Amino acid sequence: MKLRGLIVDYCGVLDMSEEDARRWRELLKALQQIGVKAAILSNDPGGPGAEHIRLWQEQGYVEAVLLSGEIGVEKPAPEAFEQAAAAIDVPANDCVLVDDSILNVRAAVDTGLVGVYYQQFDRAVVEITGLFGYEGDL
Repeated sequence: MKLRGLIVDYCGVLDMSEEDARRWRELLKALQQIGVKAAILSNDPGGPGAEHIRLWQEQGYVEAVLLSGEIGVEKPAPEAFEQAAAAIDVPANDCVLVDDSILNVRAAVDTGLVGVYYQQFDRAVVEITGLFGYEGDL
């Protein structure tokens, strides 16, 4: 299996401290350098209040932002993970989901993705870089 896609939750993962957000941006850029495509998949309602989430795509850190209120399906529904994988043009079974909800991680695994249960950046970065074979410093 060649993992090529990273799907990351927003609330509880990317919206933590500014230091963690900076480290996430470094990680996402580093993974892009080795060909990994990334998306944000959030159960956010979308609309004008979600501009801060869309900035991650506008600034080039992810290829796609999918918000449940705009795509019509919420995690843990399999369709949410499938839409996120399709948005970055990577088969779902070549994707990793990072989420702070164990229910969403379990549903993603049941859908064929690799799941990473997010609790803190330092722990997750080791798992994520290992899954994608990234060897550089972060």
